[in-house]
Amino acid sequence: MAETTDVAIIGGGVAGCAVAFYLAQSGVKSTIIEREGVGNQASGYSAGGLNPLTGIGIPGPLGAFGWESFQLHLGLYDGLKEQSGIDYQNRTVAKIDLALEESDLEGLRASVALFEGVEGFEARWLEPEEIAKLEPRISPAVLGGVYAYGNNAVDSYNFTKALAAAAEKMGSTVRAGNVRGLESSGGKVDRVVLADGEISCGQVVMAMGPWSRRAESWLGVYIPVDPLKGEIIRLENRGEPFRHDISGGGGTIYPKLDGLNWCGTTEDWKGYDREPSGQAAHEIRQRVARLVPDLADARLVKHTACLRPVTPDWLPVLGRAPGWENVYLATGAGKKGILLAPGIGRSIADLMTTGETALSIQGYSPERFATQID
Repeated sequence: MAETTDVAIIGGGVAGCAVAFYLAQSGVKSTIIEREGVGNQASGYSAGGLNPLTGIGIPGPLGAFGWESFQLHLGLYDGLKEQSGIDYQNRTVAKIDLALEESDLEGLRASVALFEGVEGFEARWLEPEEIAKLEPRISPAVLGGVYAYGNNAVDSYNFTKALAAAAEKMGSTVRAGNVRGLESSGGKVDRVVLADGEISCGQVVMAMGPWSRRAESWLGVYIPVDPLKGEIIRLENRGEPFRHDISGGGGTIYPKLDGLNWCGTTEDWKGYDREPSGQAAHEIRQRVARLVPDLADARLVKHTACLRPVTPDWLPVLGRAPGWENVYLATGAGKKGILLAPGIGRSIADLMTTGETALSIQGYSPERFATQID
């Protein structure tokens, strides 16, 4: 018997799983098609920071959507944890951003203003002696820093799994498979072709992350999403766990509830190379040792590499594919994929079920890249 589904979602990362979750909430059942397991790419290896006030495009063209997505995260946690049976540890965190060079001081001091008047957030400038009181293990060579409170963090792998599990409980399906192409007629895709079969469908969502360009030949649409490699090492420090995220000089330390510190990260344009690099691990350790000298010889527990989906303007690609009636793109979230996931899922589900969304996705349409491929 042929497989059928209301919506075929190609890609089992956090974007695809979020779309499945919000579609299921609207009564639409979908099939997530994933070749390597839900959350087993960048969505599972992300440090899981939810920072809606700073980053590429924030403040700026990603600001409103990032804030909306953050608010969706806050409203999701209790219900999604209960529905899925997975505690993905959404919690509010404090961070210390450090100035290691004189050139860092002006920008960091100015960043304090970004937090002023934002409900649930606070920030203040710290002199070196204040930093030493907050965290004595930070290098005494730092010139100052900013204490910021209000960002959240999640276990990104379990968050992705929770979205998929909740969608399944509402009638959706996760299906292992390697998509080879699409079959269409009259501007509508009606069948997804897999290596081991076919799935008939009413609508399709392309949530293929850094592999989104594979769909260009299937759709004849330009989808400029490219892989940016990032690596993280997980270090086990001696003594008490760190109580703050710590960053500066290109290095970042994210203490996790299991006692490990996720340290990173790198940015390399190396195509689809996903192999962890000894050179990257060395560079990361050097950077974090400038922040916390004790980590210079901390035990390496795990080293991971993943590919983030990045567009030329560093903004996501959300909306209906040009020239197609029933194909939607949900990709290109760059380094903000975990933060943006609820907004991506909700907005795409809205567009597919009602034709419009109240979320601020103006400027993210696939049509902005215009070119169609013959």
